[in-house]
Amino acid sequence: MYLRYLEALDEDGQRTASSDELAQLCGTTPAQVRKDLSFFGSFGKRGLGYPVHELTDHLQEILGLRQEWRVIIVGAGKIGAALANYRGFRQRRFTVIGVYDNDPAKVGSSWGAAPIRAMDALEGDIARDGAQIAVLAVPGEHAQPVVDRLVGAGIRAILNFAPAQLVVPEHVSVQSVNMAMELERLSFALANSDQDG
Repeated sequence: MYLRYLEALDEDGQRTASSDELAQLCGTTPAQVRKDLSFFGSFGKRGLGYPVHELTDHLQEILGLRQEWRVIIVGAGKIGAALANYRGFRQRRFTVIGVYDNDPAKVGSSWGAAPIRAMDALEGDIARDGAQIAVLAVPGEHAQPVVDRLVGAGIRAILNFAPAQLVVPEHVSVQSVNMAMELERLSFALANSDQDG
């Protein structure tokens, strides 16, 4: 979140930002901003604030955004299509190099520069193309077997859109996106705000 706001300030030509300003933008406190950023080093100067461009560079480096990451998507349904065509990936140096599906009608076509390939090619392509991140957009009942294949092929980072709790080894990072759960959180917030008002 800090990086997003700092990049916007940098684009606007702002040279410094105080912890008060960053706190206001991020919806937190100045003390929390200082504490969060201190985990990664000493960036600001008391009374002068944080140098926006320098801090933006540091955060991009810390987040691993200075290199290109090769991404595959497993599942060529509607979620997979939306993700394959999402321009924000390219802006952050995440390059979708392939999409995998078991539907013969989809295999052989492509979404932009990303070809849709058969699931049979998954492990060989990962070894050959050096994919580092997999996005999982398959039905829940197929998620764990696909994840087992991905992990076996050397994938260590998975973004999971499947409605399933995945079991992976400790060295594999999984971030799950459950859109229904996020809507339920919003529903809860709305239902409880009506009771307060």
